[in-house]
Amino acid sequence: MRCLVTGGGGFLGRYIVEQLLARGDFVRTFSRGDYPALREIGAETVVGDIQDRQKVIDACESMDTVFHTAAIAGIWGPRELFYGINTQGTVNVIDGCHEHGIKRLVFTSSPSVTFDGKDQKNVDESVPYPTDWMCAYPETKALAEQKVLAANGIDNLATCALRPHLIWGPRDGHLIPRLLDRARSGKLRIVGNGKNLVDMVYVENAAAAHLQACDRLNGDSPVAGRAYFISQGEPVNCWDWINDILALADLPRLEKRISYAAAVRVGGIFESVYRLFRIQSEPRMTRFLAAQLATDHYFDLTRAREDFGYDPPISTEEGMRRLAAEIGKHSRGT
Repeated sequence: MRCLVTGGGGFLGRYIVEQLLARGDFVRTFSRGDYPALREIGAETVVGDIQDRQKVIDACESMDTVFHTAAIAGIWGPRELFYGINTQGTVNVIDGCHEHGIKRLVFTSSPSVTFDGKDQKNVDESVPYPTDWMCAYPETKALAEQKVLAANGIDNLATCALRPHLIWGPRDGHLIPRLLDRARSGKLRIVGNGKNLVDMVYVENAAAAHLQACDRLNGDSPVAGRAYFISQGEPVNCWDWINDILALADLPRLEKRISYAAAVRVGGIFESVYRLFRIQSEPRMTRFLAAQLATDHYFDLTRAREDFGYDPPISTEEGMRRLAAEIGKHSRGT
Protein backbone atom coordinates (compact mmCIF):
# COMPACT_ATOMS: atom_id res chain seq x y z
CA MET A 1 0.00 0.00 0.00
CA ARG A 2 0.87 3.66 -0.30
CA CYS A 3 -0.01 5.02 3.11
CA LEU A 4 -0.26 8.46 4.69
CA VAL A 5 0.02 8.46 8.49
CA THR A 6 -1.03 11.74 10.07
CA GLY A 7 0.62 12.23 13.44
CA GLY A 8 3.32 9.80 12.32
CA GLY A 9 5.80 11.30 14.76
CA GLY A 10 3.49 10.69 17.72
CA PHE A 11 3.42 7.77 20.12
CA LEU A 12 0.93 5.51 18.33
CA GLY A 13 1.66 6.94 14.89
CA ARG A 14 5.35 5.98 15.07
CA TYR A 15 4.49 2.35 15.77
CA ILE A 16 2.00 2.27 12.89
CA VAL A 17 4.70 3.68 10.59
CA GLU A 18 7.19 1.05 11.72
CA GLN A 19 4.78 -1.83 11.26
CA LEU A 20 3.80 -0.63 7.77
CA LEU A 21 7.42 -0.24 6.70
CA ALA A 22 8.32 -3.64 8.16
CA ARG A 23 5.90 -5.35 5.82
CA GLY A 24 6.99 -3.37 2.76
CA ASP A 25 4.38 -0.62 2.45
CA PHE A 26 5.31 2.90 1.30
CA VAL A 27 4.75 5.42 4.09
CA ARG A 28 4.43 9.18 4.07
CA THR A 29 3.93 10.96 7.39
CA PHE A 30 2.28 14.29 8.13
CA SER A 31 3.24 15.87 11.46
CA ARG A 32 3.49 19.25 13.16
CA GLY A 33 7.22 18.88 13.66
CA ASP A 34 10.12 17.42 11.76
CA TYR A 35 11.11 13.87 12.70
CA PRO A 36 14.44 12.88 11.09
CA ALA A 37 14.17 9.47 12.75
CA LEU A 38 11.19 8.69 10.52
CA ARG A 39 13.25 9.38 7.40
CA GLU A 40 16.05 7.24 8.78
CA ILE A 41 13.76 4.22 8.90
CA GLY A 42 12.47 4.82 5.37
CA ALA A 43 9.41 7.06 5.63
CA GLU A 44 8.80 10.17 3.56
CA THR A 45 7.99 13.09 5.87
CA VAL A 46 5.82 16.17 5.43
CA VAL A 47 5.69 18.93 8.04
CA GLY A 48 2.39 20.76 8.37
CA ASP A 49 -0.56 21.79 10.50
CA ILE A 50 -3.56 19.44 10.33
CA GLN A 51 -5.71 22.59 10.36
CA ASP A 52 -4.16 23.72 7.04
CA ARG A 53 -6.68 22.23 4.62
CA GLN A 54 -4.63 22.61 1.45
CA LYS A 55 -1.49 21.26 3.08
CA VAL A 56 -3.41 18.17 4.20
CA ILE A 57 -4.98 17.69 0.78
CA ASP A 58 -1.56 17.96 -0.87
CA ALA A 59 -0.15 15.34 1.52
CA CYS A 60 -2.87 12.92 0.39
CA GLU A 61 -1.72 13.00 -3.24
CA SER A 62 -0.84 9.57 -4.71
CA MET A 63 -1.87 7.73 -1.52
CA ASP A 64 -4.41 4.91 -1.44
CA THR A 65 -4.76 4.63 2.35
CA VAL A 66 -4.78 7.10 5.25
CA PHE A 67 -4.23 6.34 8.93
CA HIS A 68 -5.40 9.48 10.73
CA THR A 69 -3.88 9.52 14.22
CA ALA A 70 -3.10 13.25 14.55
CA ALA A 71 -5.02 14.88 17.42
CA ILE A 72 -4.72 16.99 20.52
CA ALA A 73 -5.60 15.25 23.78
CA GLY A 74 -6.16 16.72 27.22
CA ILE A 75 -8.62 17.37 30.00
CA TRP A 76 -8.52 21.16 29.76
CA GLY A 77 -8.24 23.92 27.20
CA PRO A 78 -10.30 26.13 24.88
CA ARG A 79 -12.87 24.27 22.82
CA GLU A 80 -11.86 26.10 19.66
CA LEU A 81 -8.35 24.62 19.90
CA PHE A 82 -9.64 21.06 20.26
CA TYR A 83 -12.28 21.60 17.58
CA GLY A 84 -9.78 23.04 15.11
CA ILE A 85 -7.36 20.13 15.42
CA ASN A 86 -9.58 17.17 16.23
CA THR A 87 -12.73 17.95 14.26
CA GLN A 88 -11.81 20.38 11.50
CA GLY A 89 -8.48 18.62 11.01
CA THR A 90 -10.38 15.39 10.42
CA VAL A 91 -12.66 17.12 7.93
CA ASN A 92 -9.52 18.22 6.08
CA VAL A 93 -8.31 14.62 5.95
CA ILE A 94 -11.66 13.45 4.59
CA ASP A 95 -11.53 16.20 1.96
CA GLY A 96 -8.04 15.05 0.99
CA CYS A 97 -9.29 11.47 0.60
CA HIS A 98 -12.10 12.64 -1.71
CA GLU A 99 -9.81 14.95 -3.68
CA HIS A 100 -7.34 12.18 -4.50
CA GLY A 101 -9.63 9.17 -4.73
CA ILE A 102 -8.23 7.45 -1.65
CA LYS A 103 -9.99 4.16 -0.94
CA ARG A 104 -9.38 3.58 2.77
CA LEU A 105 -9.39 5.82 5.87
CA VAL A 106 -8.67 4.40 9.33
CA PHE A 107 -9.35 6.94 12.07
CA THR A 108 -7.90 6.78 15.58
CA SER A 109 -10.78 7.66 17.87
CA SER A 110 -11.12 7.22 21.65
CA PRO A 111 -13.43 5.31 24.01
CA SER A 112 -14.03 8.65 25.73
CA VAL A 113 -16.40 9.53 22.87
CA THR A 114 -18.98 7.38 24.68
CA PHE A 115 -18.07 8.34 28.26
CA ASP A 116 -20.79 10.10 30.26
CA GLY A 117 -19.11 10.00 33.66
CA LYS A 118 -20.71 6.70 34.72
CA ASP A 119 -19.40 3.14 34.90
CA GLN A 120 -18.93 1.34 31.58
CA LYS A 121 -18.82 -2.40 32.24
CA ASN A 122 -18.13 -4.58 29.21
CA VAL A 123 -20.03 -2.20 26.94
CA ASP A 124 -19.99 -2.71 23.18
CA GLU A 125 -20.15 -0.28 20.27
CA SER A 126 -23.92 0.11 20.57
CA VAL A 127 -23.40 2.43 23.55
CA PRO A 128 -24.52 5.92 22.43
CA TYR A 129 -22.63 9.19 22.41
CA PRO A 130 -23.38 11.34 25.48
CA THR A 131 -25.64 14.38 25.24
CA ASP A 132 -23.56 16.37 27.74
CA TRP A 133 -19.78 16.61 27.61
CA MET A 134 -17.39 17.00 30.53
CA CYS A 135 -14.58 18.54 28.45
CA ALA A 136 -13.72 19.45 24.87
CA TYR A 137 -11.50 16.50 23.98
CA PRO A 138 -14.11 13.71 23.93
CA GLU A 139 -16.71 15.99 22.35
CA THR A 140 -14.48 17.02 19.45
CA LYS A 141 -13.24 13.47 18.93
CA ALA A 142 -16.84 12.25 18.84
CA LEU A 143 -17.71 14.86 16.24
CA ALA A 144 -14.69 13.76 14.20
CA GLU A 145 -15.60 10.09 14.52
CA GLN A 146 -19.14 10.76 13.32
CA LYS A 147 -17.83 12.64 10.28
CA VAL A 148 -15.45 9.80 9.42
CA LEU A 149 -18.17 7.17 9.65
CA ALA A 150 -20.62 9.34 7.71
CA ALA A 151 -18.04 9.62 4.90
CA ASN A 152 -18.05 5.85 4.39
CA GLY A 153 -19.25 4.94 0.93
CA ILE A 154 -18.94 8.44 -0.53
CA ASP A 155 -16.71 8.54 -3.63
CA ASN A 156 -15.78 4.88 -3.01
CA LEU A 157 -14.09 5.76 0.29
CA ALA A 158 -14.28 3.06 2.98
CA THR A 159 -13.82 4.30 6.54
CA CYS A 160 -13.66 2.92 10.07
CA ALA A 161 -12.81 4.24 13.54
CA LEU A 162 -10.72 2.51 16.22
CA ARG A 163 -11.05 3.38 19.90
CA PRO A 164 -7.89 2.22 21.71
CA HIS A 165 -8.07 2.74 25.47
CA LEU A 166 -5.13 3.91 27.61
CA ILE A 167 -2.30 3.27 25.17
CA TRP A 168 0.97 2.54 26.96
CA GLY A 169 4.42 1.16 26.34
CA PRO A 170 8.00 2.21 25.50
CA ARG A 171 8.48 5.72 24.02
CA ASP A 172 5.29 6.99 25.68
CA GLY A 173 5.78 10.72 26.23
CA HIS A 174 2.53 11.40 28.08
CA LEU A 175 0.71 8.82 30.21
CA ILE A 176 3.59 7.04 31.93
CA PRO A 177 5.85 10.11 32.41
CA ARG A 178 2.96 12.07 33.93
CA LEU A 179 2.11 9.26 36.32
CA LEU A 180 5.71 9.02 37.45
CA ASP A 181 6.11 12.80 37.80
CA ARG A 182 2.95 13.11 39.89
CA ALA A 183 3.98 10.21 42.08
CA ARG A 184 7.45 11.67 42.64
CA SER A 185 5.96 15.03 43.59
CA GLY A 186 3.46 13.46 45.98
CA LYS A 187 0.47 14.71 43.98
CA LEU A 188 -0.97 11.34 43.00
CA ARG A 189 -3.92 9.97 44.99
CA ILE A 190 -6.19 6.97 44.66
CA VAL A 191 -9.54 8.38 43.58
CA GLY A 192 -12.61 6.53 44.78
CA ASN A 193 -12.66 3.09 46.38
CA GLY A 194 -9.64 1.83 44.45
CA LYS A 195 -11.55 -1.14 43.03
CA ASN A 196 -12.47 0.15 39.58
CA LEU A 197 -11.56 -1.98 36.58
CA VAL A 198 -10.22 -0.45 33.36
CA ASP A 199 -9.16 -1.62 29.94
CA MET A 200 -5.85 -0.55 28.45
CA VAL A 201 -3.79 -1.52 25.42
CA TYR A 202 -0.09 -2.02 24.74
CA VAL A 203 0.98 0.33 21.97
CA GLU A 204 2.18 -2.31 19.50
CA ASN A 205 -1.17 -4.09 19.81
CA ALA A 206 -3.01 -0.83 19.14
CA ALA A 207 -0.88 -0.28 16.03
CA ALA A 208 -1.45 -3.85 14.85
CA ALA A 209 -5.20 -3.37 15.19
CA HIS A 210 -5.00 -0.42 12.79
CA LEU A 211 -3.24 -2.52 10.17
CA GLN A 212 -5.63 -5.43 10.64
CA ALA A 213 -8.68 -3.19 10.29
CA CYS A 214 -7.20 -1.55 7.21
CA ASP A 215 -6.48 -4.89 5.54
CA ARG A 216 -10.15 -5.88 5.90
CA LEU A 217 -11.47 -2.44 4.98
CA ASN A 218 -13.30 -2.17 1.68
CA GLY A 219 -16.75 -1.15 0.56
CA ASP A 220 -18.18 -4.66 0.91
CA SER A 221 -16.64 -5.63 4.26
CA PRO A 222 -18.35 -5.38 7.67
CA VAL A 223 -15.49 -3.12 8.80
CA ALA A 224 -16.65 -0.26 6.57
CA GLY A 225 -18.54 2.43 8.44
CA ARG A 226 -18.00 0.93 11.89
CA ALA A 227 -16.29 1.90 15.15
CA TYR A 228 -14.32 -0.56 17.30
CA PHE A 229 -13.13 -0.66 20.89
CA ILE A 230 -9.51 -1.83 21.16
CA SER A 231 -7.78 -3.06 24.33
CA GLN A 232 -5.78 -5.94 25.80
CA GLY A 233 -9.07 -7.77 26.24
CA GLU A 234 -8.54 -8.29 29.95
CA PRO A 235 -9.45 -5.42 32.30
CA VAL A 236 -7.17 -4.69 35.24
CA ASN A 237 -7.65 -2.98 38.56
CA CYS A 238 -6.75 0.61 37.71
CA TRP A 239 -4.78 1.31 40.87
CA ASP A 240 -3.02 -2.04 41.08
CA TRP A 241 -1.80 -1.44 37.52
CA ILE A 242 -0.65 2.09 38.37
CA ASN A 243 1.18 0.74 41.40
CA ASP A 244 2.85 -1.88 39.19
CA ILE A 245 4.09 0.93 36.93
CA LEU A 246 5.35 2.92 39.93
CA ALA A 247 7.21 -0.17 41.13
CA LEU A 248 9.09 -0.31 37.81
CA ALA A 249 10.53 3.09 38.72
CA ASP A 250 11.23 2.06 42.34
CA LEU A 251 8.49 4.38 43.60
CA PRO A 252 6.37 3.49 46.65
CA ARG A 253 2.83 2.20 46.32
CA LEU A 254 0.02 4.70 46.53
CA GLU A 255 -1.70 4.75 49.90
CA LYS A 256 -3.31 8.20 50.13
CA ARG A 257 -6.88 8.43 48.93
CA ILE A 258 -9.55 10.93 48.05
CA SER A 259 -13.21 10.01 47.70
CA TYR A 260 -14.84 10.27 44.31
CA ALA A 261 -17.29 12.89 45.58
CA ALA A 262 -14.47 14.98 47.03
CA ALA A 263 -12.45 14.70 43.81
CA VAL A 264 -15.45 15.90 41.79
CA ARG A 265 -15.86 18.89 44.14
CA VAL A 266 -12.17 19.74 43.93
CA GLY A 267 -12.26 19.37 40.16
CA GLY A 268 -15.23 21.72 39.92
CA ILE A 269 -13.43 24.32 42.03
CA PHE A 270 -10.29 24.07 39.88
CA GLU A 271 -12.37 24.48 36.72
CA SER A 272 -14.14 27.57 38.07
CA VAL A 273 -10.88 29.21 39.16
CA TYR A 274 -9.12 28.41 35.89
CA ARG A 275 -12.02 29.84 33.87
CA LEU A 276 -12.26 32.96 36.03
CA PHE A 277 -8.58 33.78 35.69
CA ARG A 278 -8.24 32.33 32.18
CA ILE A 279 -5.43 30.00 33.21
CA GLN A 280 -4.25 27.99 30.23
CA SER A 281 -2.27 25.25 32.01
CA GLU A 282 -3.98 21.99 32.91
CA PRO A 283 -5.55 21.75 36.40
CA ARG A 284 -4.41 18.98 38.73
CA MET A 285 -8.01 17.76 38.87
CA THR A 286 -11.19 18.22 36.83
CA ARG A 287 -14.58 16.54 37.03
CA PHE A 288 -13.78 14.54 33.89
CA LEU A 289 -10.46 13.32 35.30
CA ALA A 290 -12.10 12.38 38.62
CA ALA A 291 -14.69 10.31 36.76
CA GLN A 292 -12.06 8.64 34.59
CA LEU A 293 -9.98 7.67 37.62
CA ALA A 294 -12.83 6.38 39.80
CA THR A 295 -15.20 4.52 37.46
CA ASP A 296 -15.13 1.20 35.66
CA HIS A 297 -14.54 1.39 31.92
CA TYR A 298 -13.87 -1.81 30.03
CA PHE A 299 -15.20 -2.99 26.71
CA ASP A 300 -16.51 -5.93 24.71
CA LEU A 301 -14.11 -6.66 21.84
CA THR A 302 -16.38 -9.12 20.03
CA ARG A 303 -16.90 -6.86 17.03
CA ALA A 304 -13.15 -6.30 16.44
CA ARG A 305 -12.43 -10.01 16.87
CA GLU A 306 -15.13 -11.08 14.44
CA ASP A 307 -14.76 -8.36 11.81
CA PHE A 308 -10.97 -8.23 11.40
CA GLY A 309 -9.54 -10.93 13.63
CA TYR A 310 -8.17 -8.68 16.37
CA ASP A 311 -6.24 -10.66 18.96
CA PRO A 312 -3.56 -8.71 20.83
CA PRO A 313 -0.27 -10.46 20.00
CA ILE A 314 1.68 -9.04 22.95
CA SER A 315 0.49 -9.97 26.44
CA THR A 316 0.21 -7.47 29.26
CA GLU A 317 3.01 -9.31 31.08
CA GLU A 318 5.36 -9.04 28.11
CA GLY A 319 4.40 -5.41 27.59
CA MET A 320 5.22 -4.63 31.21
CA ARG A 321 8.57 -6.37 30.83
CA ARG A 322 9.40 -4.17 27.84
CA LEU A 323 8.20 -1.07 29.70
CA ALA A 324 10.39 -2.01 32.67
CA ALA A 325 13.42 -2.13 30.38
CA GLU A 326 12.55 1.32 29.04
CA ILE A 327 12.07 2.85 32.48
CA GLY A 328 15.26 1.23 33.71
CA LYS A 329 17.18 2.63 30.75
CA HIS A 330 16.00 6.16 31.53
CA SER A 331 16.70 5.82 35.23
CA ARG A 332 20.28 4.85 34.39
CA GLY A 333 20.56 7.82 32.03
CA THR A 334 21.35 5.62 29.02
